Amino acid sequence: MLEKFKNEPLTDFTKQENKAKMEDAFKKLDAEKGKEYPLIIGGEKIYTDEKITSYNPCNFKEIIGIVSKGNEELADKSMSSALEAFEMWKNVCPNERANYLFKAAAIMRREKFDFSALLVEEAGKTWIEADADVAEAIDFLEYYGRQMLKFTKGMDVGSFPGEINECYYIPMGVGIVIAPWNFPLAILTGMTAASIVTGNTVVIKPSSSTPVVAAKFMKIWDEIKLPDGVINYLPGPGESVGNYLVSHPKTRFINFTGSKDVGLNISKMASDMKDDQRCIKRVIAEMGGKDTIIVDNEADLDAAAEGIVASAFGFQGQKCSACSKAIVVGNVYDEMIDKIVEKAKKLKIGPTRKCDTNFGAVIDENAYKKILKYIEIGKNEGRICLGGNSCGESGYFIEPTIIVDVSPDARISQEEIFGPVLSVIKADNFENALKIANDTDYGLTGAVYSQNRQKLEKAKREFHVGNLYLNRKCTGALVGVQPFGGFKLSGTCSKAGGEDYLLLFMEIKSVAERL
Repeated sequence: MLEKFKNEPLTDFTKQENKAKMEDAFKKLDAEKGKEYPLIIGGEKIYTDEKITSYNPCNFKEIIGIVSKGNEELADKSMSSALEAFEMWKNVCPNERANYLFKAAAIMRREKFDFSALLVEEAGKTWIEADADVAEAIDFLEYYGRQMLKFTKGMDVGSFPGEINECYYIPMGVGIVIAPWNFPLAILTGMTAASIVTGNTVVIKPSSSTPVVAAKFMKIWDEIKLPDGVINYLPGPGESVGNYLVSHPKTRFINFTGSKDVGLNISKMASDMKDDQRCIKRVIAEMGGKDTIIVDNEADLDAAAEGIVASAFGFQGQKCSACSKAIVVGNVYDEMIDKIVEKAKKLKIGPTRKCDTNFGAVIDENAYKKILKYIEIGKNEGRICLGGNSCGESGYFIEPTIIVDVSPDARISQEEIFGPVLSVIKADNFENALKIANDTDYGLTGAVYSQNRQKLEKAKREFHVGNLYLNRKCTGALVGVQPFGGFKLSGTCSKAGGEDYLLLFMEIKSVAERL
């Protein structure tokens, strides 16, 4: 009997046995560094002349792996493979499809330390952040498998004399999964699992910054003998491979996580009908955020400071849910800044391979240059009271940076930086803080620290974000507990990890039979 879903427990790295397992995983990974990985299309392993080289962001001289690069011709081959596989896969019993997810989860659980070590080295995650990434991936597999079993029953409909009426869910077709580098296992797994358990087939295009994680992800499906062509692995440039797949007339849906600009462009391309296109494409998009933590003058300031530092600088601020703005009500403003700075100073910067490091490098050179550019902008829009510099010689390290006395309409208050930069804004009162927090294009996550129940209830009604947290940090949504997805230009509010997420990948068919 299938047990009720429960979240995968996190690893306790204070235990020596877990530290030893992680060190063993690093040694195993060291022996594989520099290995070349093929594309996988219809089960066929394809090596191409053009390659993507993946580097360690904490040591950009070190190659993690070399991955074959896709092109438009191979994108077309991937689409043909997925279309062919769909004709078989759509008729596979949903229970059987769910079982593939459960088997994948078991393997991922068994190889948790191997995946974590790779996430540390390829994505620059700390041990704790990497372990959480793997745990979330396992959660998606277990949760979506169980959810699909519920949907096999179809929709509950009324009766009509002399007729048999039923309403059930059917797959859509071929989907494109465009996954990000910041959660290269968890988000890729969730997007892919939801797509295939509902009976669709997919072409996955992982980020070029973390393609080796995706290659290891593909090995799981090979091990459990998922039918060829159900998942096709095609790393490649977004402007060629990605755009080709999005624009393809046979594409039925695009599942995307990434920046606002790319997401909007995908939405635009998907709405452009082709001559031989017979369906309206569905876009499921999560497009980032400019997330705020409000600190009321009736808050526990120590708890607020802890939550802000964890939310702003966890994984170097490279989360769409990261706190990039702290709005503090006036009469506790100066005290709050002191507490935030004090806690941020305690972060240990360095290579994330070391267990005690809690702040690593940003993902690559492009991110590094972009973040430093925003820090320069911030120097003219506020006062830097911590950080503001690059550090380290062989990795993309940037100090945790706190900029205070920032105007609500400043660029660093409005634009997504996606790095370790926190803007602090002063508000006259709680109502003013809410107004400032809502004055943005985004609406993904937010948090409020206050001991005043009326203010918390007001935030529930008026703070316009998809995921609101009260008296806790604004990162770390749990599958099945806090369905994740935002409002406005943060995306389509798809609510990944929620009970209705799988509905985005199916169509509903009503059948009435007269007796």
